[in-house]
Amino acid sequence: MQKFIVAVVVGMVLASVPAGLAGEDEGWIDLFDGTTMTGWRASEHTNSWSVQEGALVCFGPRSHLFYEGVGTFTNFHFKAEVMTTPGSNAGIYFHTRFQQTGWPAQGFEAQVNNTHKDRKKTGSLYGIVDVHPAPATDNTWFTQEVIVQGDTITIKVDGKTVVAYVEPPGTEPGKGFTRKLDQGTFALQAHDPKSKVFFRDLRVKRLP
Repeated sequence: MQKFIVAVVVGMVLASVPAGLAGEDEGWIDLFDGTTMTGWRASEHTNSWSVQEGALVCFGPRSHLFYEGVGTFTNFHFKAEVMTTPGSNAGIYFHTRFQQTGWPAQGFEAQVNNTHKDRKKTGSLYGIVDVHPAPATDNTWFTQEVIVQGDTITIKVDGKTVVAYVEPPGTEPGKGFTRKLDQGTFALQAHDPKSKVFFRDLRVKRLP
């Protein structure tokens, strides 16, 4: 009888969940366990990366931290919580692949920069669509999302769409930086020795 009552109560609670909320967390893959860099591989200056209080932290010379966990991604919805410090620059790369030195040549960069001198601010699709002024502030956690579906790239900051880019038909990869929709992994950027940026709650959902 007791088990029956519990089952009825649970059923009533589930029935009261608004449509659209039930199952909203299904399909998400955690990319960072909050304590180690398992599944990630740093390029160049590996000491530019550390884990502090549940966050991946970049602070040091140029380095890129590539995700090497569960294969590559084509269509996806990526989310991360980010916090910049004053004057800092970083980025979130996608459709990229590991590269030992230099700025990643494959894929795209979603800019992370609220007060660095670069006028391309947080949420910019670097080299393609600029966002200015910054839609977030330093020393405060904000959510940054990248959604790729077919020929469309959407970037959101704190739930607000700041970039909605449709790749023109016939686009060819660039010579220096491909900036062409394809497939690949993710990478976080340590831009320069003066930039300190925090990343946490990184996750992705594959899309059809």
